[in-house]
Amino acid sequence: MTLTRSPIDSESQTTSPWQSPTVRIVLAATLLAPLGVPLISPTLPAFRDAFGIADAQASLLISTYFLTGIVLSPFIGLLADRIGRRTVLIGCLIVFSLAGGAIAFAPSYEVVIALRIVGGTAAAGIFITTVTLIGDTFEGTQRNSVLGMNNAVLSAGAATFPLLGGALATLGWNVPYLVYLAGLPLGLYAVRHLEEPAHDRDSQGIAYLRRAVRVLSGVDALVLYGAACMTELLLFGAVITILPFLLAGNFGMSAVLIGLVLAVGEAASVIVSAKNGWFARYLSNYGLIAIGFACYAVGLFGAWLAPTPVGITLAMIVFGAGLGLSMPAVDAAISDLVSSGLRGGALSLRNSTTFLGRAAGPVLFASIAATTGYYPLFVASGVVALVIALSVFGMRVYQRRHVALVDEQSA
Repeated sequence: MTLTRSPIDSESQTTSPWQSPTVRIVLAATLLAPLGVPLISPTLPAFRDAFGIADAQASLLISTYFLTGIVLSPFIGLLADRIGRRTVLIGCLIVFSLAGGAIAFAPSYEVVIALRIVGGTAAAGIFITTVTLIGDTFEGTQRNSVLGMNNAVLSAGAATFPLLGGALATLGWNVPYLVYLAGLPLGLYAVRHLEEPAHDRDSQGIAYLRRAVRVLSGVDALVLYGAACMTELLLFGAVITILPFLLAGNFGMSAVLIGLVLAVGEAASVIVSAKNGWFARYLSNYGLIAIGFACYAVGLFGAWLAPTPVGITLAMIVFGAGLGLSMPAVDAAISDLVSSGLRGGALSLRNSTTFLGRAAGPVLFASIAATTGYYPLFVASGVVALVIALSVFGMRVYQRRHVALVDEQSA
């Protein structure tokens, strides 16, 4: 086992983590992550027109970005466990920035798609190593606090970057991609200031895979990865894809007003995520996940029942609060589930399930809506979210009673 110096020692676990260069670098890297899709989405029509392609071809700008993360995330996680989180994060920041910035000068559609595949792979590395660094560096409620702030930064970027992308796209379809170059100075800063946290490095080959399968094949892992996938499936399917169609078709809302409704939900996620550490003082991570899915159910049922856009907006506030409760808690619980030597791999699988939900949600929900209409989808989604919330809560109650019974028999 090889250990390297941790940037946060045990004494500083009791102090504010925001003084740490590691936290600052992680949060800055996370802020760059939404450049991948939210910044680019408003440019799709201009991209289509610039290359004279069909809508389906233009949509590959998004789907190829996610698909590489689904497939390659486990390999990136293994690499982070083998050679270190610092090396992988710095490398991914530089590749992400160069590949994204190069799109501004790409001569053809094929080159753009190839660069998006490279950039999506690097983005997966950024997602994986940032949460892994937090998991390695912090423990307990402090881990929830930093993961919550990390998710808040991600949500804030997702809410604001579409405005930036839309504004820059008025200058040209390729201008927004120049923003990617902001990752280069961050990568250089990380070379100087980011330290490798202490973690096991004795995992290799078949032994690594055996340990990973043994740890991650239990009920807890299934619940956590399922929660990560279903969160993104419901978010990208019901909220990001179907809700805009509902608001436009049934209430005649403009794109700006629809964006405002979604932004309000993101704002709720930002606020609650930032306070996740406070909530973790009183509830377990599984409790936070269960309440988060209960909030999803309330928000989705609310979207079904609300007679006005204002009511739907209030429902999205509840849904966004659920995101702020559950998403950091999932990462914290996965970090607790494994040793440091497997943490990169475990969180990389979470990234794969997350990207799977994001890629499948829009296609699945749009296909079903073509047959059922919009409102039945919100009802069905609300029922699914409620069932998951009750299942997570029931599982934890059963496990606690089982542990108590075993302790009583042992005594």
